[in-house]
This record gives sequence, structure tokens and C-alpha cells, in this order.
Amino acid sequence: MSVLEQVQSDVRTAMKARERDKVAALRLVVDALQQDAKLGKGDEVAVLQRERKKRVEAAEAYEGAGRAEQAAAERFEAGLIEAYLPAQLADEELDRLVAEAVAETGATEGKQMGQVMSAVMPKVAGRADGKRVSAAVRKQLGA
Repeated sequence: MSVLEQVQSDVRTAMKARERDKVAALRLVVDALQQDAKLGKGDEVAVLQRERKKRVEAAEAYEGAGRAEQAAAERFEAGLIEAYLPAQLADEELDRLVAEAVAETGATEGKQMGQVMSAVMPKVAGRADGKRVSAAVRKQLGA
């Protein structure tokens, strides 16, 4: 079952349970997934990551503006989306992948961070946030 089919099934379940907030959030996810499929990209994990990131950033903006209720709603949606993402890598596993990428590219300094990121991101494949990967690469390169 694809992620889109799973989310659609969960929308129906939430509708039957009369969970309005959950239904609204999941419908937005379904819409984003369908839009991506329509454009022929078909990368469901990337869509979910993008949608989750939007929610997290919006929650931070609401928090900064003193609007706790809206921030909580955005965090709720981000949590729902996170449930459909692949399990996140443990720090040790991420460090190992970064070390392999550093060895593979022969990078020794911070200027070569882009090369390492290009090598490691396909291996991570949605199992770690870009910020987390970037921090691990910086740590390995001493930048």
C-alpha cells in the first residue's frame, strides 16, 4: 500500500471517528501527495518531509508571535505527518554514513561540505533531516 493510499484510509477512519482536526490535516497531506503524483514526481517521502518542515517552521513562527494555540495546531499536524515518514536514523548510524561519505569524497575541510552532503543525502533517503545531516558533516569536517 502506498503512502497516499494509507493516508486516504486514515482520513476515512478519522472521519468515522469524528476527529475533525485530524481529518483536516490529513486531507492537506492527501492533496499534497496527489499534486505531486499528478506532476509525475512520485517521491512521497520528499512530499511528506516538505509538508512536515512547513508545519514545524509555521509553529516556530507562531510561537515567536505569541500565538500558542496556532503553534500547537501546526505541531499536531507535523506529528501526524511524521508518522508516515520512515524511521529516523540513530545518531551513530548517521555519523557512520557521514564518515563513509567523507572518506569517499576525500574531503578534509569545511569548503568541501557540499561534496560530502551530495554524497550522503541519497544514502539517508528521508531518514534524517537535512539540518541534522549538515550538523553531522560539519562535526566530521571540523567546520
